[in-house]
Amino acid sequence: MHRDVTFESAIAVAHDLVRIPSISGEEGAAAQRVMSEFKLLRFDDVWTDEIGNVFARVKGRDEAPAIMLSSHLDVVDAGDRAEWEYPPYDGQIIDGYLHGRGAVDCKGPLALQTYAAASLLDSRPAGDVYVVHTVLEECGSWGMAQVMEQLADRVSAVILGESTAGDICIGHRGRIEMMITIRGKSAHASAPDLACNPVEKLPVVLAALRKYSESLPSHPVLPRSTIVPTVIETWPLSHNMVPEEVRITVDWRTLPLGERSTVDALQTFLLSEIQEDRERSGAVWSVSVHEISARQRAYTGWERTMPISTHGFVLPESHPVVEAAVQAVTSVTGRKPAVRPWTFGTDGGYPCGLYGIPTIGYGPGKESYSHTNRERLDLVSARATYECYPALVHQLQQVLAGEGLVETAAAGEHLFLRRLKRS
Repeated sequence: MHRDVTFESAIAVAHDLVRIPSISGEEGAAAQRVMSEFKLLRFDDVWTDEIGNVFARVKGRDEAPAIMLSSHLDVVDAGDRAEWEYPPYDGQIIDGYLHGRGAVDCKGPLALQTYAAASLLDSRPAGDVYVVHTVLEECGSWGMAQVMEQLADRVSAVILGESTAGDICIGHRGRIEMMITIRGKSAHASAPDLACNPVEKLPVVLAALRKYSESLPSHPVLPRSTIVPTVIETWPLSHNMVPEEVRITVDWRTLPLGERSTVDALQTFLLSEIQEDRERSGAVWSVSVHEISARQRAYTGWERTMPISTHGFVLPESHPVVEAAVQAVTSVTGRKPAVRPWTFGTDGGYPCGLYGIPTIGYGPGKESYSHTNRERLDLVSARATYECYPALVHQLQQVLAGEGLVETAAAGEHLFLRRLKRS
């Protein structure tokens, strides 16, 4: 048995995948469904790795640089199902949309990329094409980190399927999830004079945090950096004592600003800002900042402790890969796509931000539907994307085969130079 390689077949697979819940760390059933599809489509090579990422390969007819198509298997939780217009795990197709959790983020794009790659099996691309769908994207991209350890030396460009509404996305801000701890001195609540209450120091620290955020330079392409307190809690949690600590969880959307986009730089600034209060009050209190890590468990049973942060990146609009992508989409659709960054984070921070591999996004649907109870995939947009992927692969392999040294700007702390593979 084998599959007909058509757009309709791809949407049927997307429908099936939406019906399989696969929150981060529980992607096993969805991964099994995708692996089955890989085999039915008769990819040249099909395999998985230790943490459950799924891989397929189309062997090229020649030695042109390899391209990787990638989406992710995991989804965020559906929340209160009663709040959905259509049930989140039914995969209903109504009024030209595939509805449900993962329809646009990212199971619909996953199915389209898989079938678009399979359509190249008969004609054979100039170089290898890898189809890689990752686990745990929604909580720090451990899946893509693992993929890069295996394929970074084989792949010359990455196309992510995250929604772009048919535009070419060239990067996004990074994200650091961190904890700011204000440490004072605890005492019984009946004797506050014996304490140094860290709650009372909260306004000082929040004001300093806002001052630092507002002092950060802007970026010509990416949205401005933001530093937002999201959770505030005391420790110990007891109603009849002055707490020893106040802990502030902070979401920092970072830009490529070198040392200023580091946790150490923020801590140095905060310590400087609180010094006047400490000298004036004579109180003994301190502030510390650290990046938050979490213990993650893959559906295969593998575990790892890692930061739950996202690396940022940005490619110049003039980068050959970006120009080739624009040309490919324009030639197929008759419309020149906009070139812009995403508003949210993606797996792209690993291949581009850390490994210097040019990475773009091209996918169907609107970003604004992701992570909502209105999630849906526009099937007109999906068809256009499906029809463009083969041209994207062709154009990218062509331009990469003819280029020498290309500069890639990473929205982290470094500038990467990667010598592109030649045919």
